[in-house]
Amino acid sequence: MTAIELGTYRHVLSEVRDGIAVVTMNRPEKRNALSVEHMEELTEVFQRIGQEPEIAVAILRGAGPVFCAGHDLNELATCDARTARQIFQTCTTLMQTIRSIPQPVIAQVHGVATAAGFQLAATCDLIVAAAGTRFQTPGVKIGLFCSTPMVAVSRVLPPKKTLELLLTGEPITAEEAAQLGMVNRVVPLEELEKATWELAEKIRSASRYVVGIGKQAFYRQLELPEHLAYAYAMEVMALNALAEDAREGICAFLEKRQPEWRNA
Repeated sequence: MTAIELGTYRHVLSEVRDGIAVVTMNRPEKRNALSVEHMEELTEVFQRIGQEPEIAVAILRGAGPVFCAGHDLNELATCDARTARQIFQTCTTLMQTIRSIPQPVIAQVHGVATAAGFQLAATCDLIVAAAGTRFQTPGVKIGLFCSTPMVAVSRVLPPKKTLELLLTGEPITAEEAAQLGMVNRVVPLEELEKATWELAEKIRSASRYVVGIGKQAFYRQLELPEHLAYAYAMEVMALNALAEDAREGICAFLEKRQPEWRNA
């Protein structure tokens, strides 16, 4: 596999190993707070990942003691209306970029994920969290309701629980989040990287082309009433059945051998 460069950034570290991209938020002194510049860099690196067919999956993690503490409040403390809209639009663009790229994105979460940091974790396709990690939407406590984090969180947690978190600002643990279906794995902190990597490797073993089809179809059908979801999924699956990798995978199964993916 050829070397893939994802760019050099001030607040983000990135590398690609064996078809798995690792993106590290690197503002540990600010608890990886999401300044506009930081969010723009994250958006750019995920856009680059989305354009690389040799990348099968991405892992998003945070340097230092926490995953992400949310927006950089220094930028919000004295901003005018125009700047506030720019901050939240930049955040929205980041979240939509993560959802739009064909590669699944796994959040490797430790410490805390608060406000926009919670939003970021919830936006990722899968979450592996260290035991004791706390997820929180504390905006109500500082007079800034977590309205944009609410969009992502309300789509991965039950409505009543989401509203409780938003109205009280109290945290939810990784263990409780896993029980409610938001977190995929909860492991001891010392096993976090290994567990995340193992999950990424399982995804990498499939056809990248087919995984990309599946990720897009999953989110699209969730937006539709059941009968329209079936109609949409039927068309997606019928076209998928004609792909080279579908033919190869079916033949390999019937012939009792490992498939040789062409990613097409």
